[in-house]
This record gives sequence, structure tokens and C-alpha cells, in this order.
Amino acid sequence: MGSGMGKTSTRGHKGQWSRSGARLIRGFEGGQMPLHRRIPKRGFTNIFREEYSVVNLDRLAELGETEITPEVLKKAGVVNGKQPVKILGTGELTTAITVHAHKFSKTAQDKITKAGGKFEVLQ
Repeated sequence: MGSGMGKTSTRGHKGQWSRSGARLIRGFEGGQMPLHRRIPKRGFTNIFREEYSVVNLDRLAELGETEITPEVLKKAGVVNGKQPVKILGTGELTTAITVHAHKFSKTAQDKITKAGGKFEVLQ
């Protein structure tokens, strides 16, 4: 009684939460159909999908570097460095640069070689 909470100790009188050992599963909504079961589920989620940090050619041109690696992109704050890097072909490239990345789109490869640069695929 010294706590000031009195007889039922803030549990109320009867019901599930007044009992000792009361525990509910995550997402329980008092008998209402839980949200994760109400929302429709569609399609398929591949748990082995590999996520890439995508960088466009116009962003590479802004850096002003001739040798571009994932480390250079991380240092410049373009990518976070945790995911592999994929170069996409949006934008134009005027100077010849060498790009090292994990993946390239076909248009990015064409534009890099057209500008006189090289691309190298990392493992």
C-alpha cells in the first residue's frame, strides 16, 4: 500500500490485463482483425534481391574527377558506401573519365565510351 496504487495496483478489476502472465501476440488489436492481416498482399518479394546505389552520368560529370571509384563517390557524399554502385545513363558526359562500378546500364556504357572514357566492372 505504500506505493499509493492501492488494492489492484492500477490493473483494474477483471479482464485480461488484470491477470498475472497476461501477454498478447505482436499486432493484437483486441479481437479486431489485425492490420497486417487486413491489408492486401500482392506479388512476390525476393529476399535475395541485391539493392544498388544508383548514380547518373550527369552527377559523375559534376564531380570533376577523371578516375571515379565507389570510394570517391562515398567521399563526395553521392552514395552511402554500403551498397554496390550502379551507373545509369541519364545526362551527358563531355570529358573522358574512367569509371569503376559494380554494374552499368547499356546507355551509360555507350555514353562513357563515346566521350572517350573507360568503364570497369568491379566484382
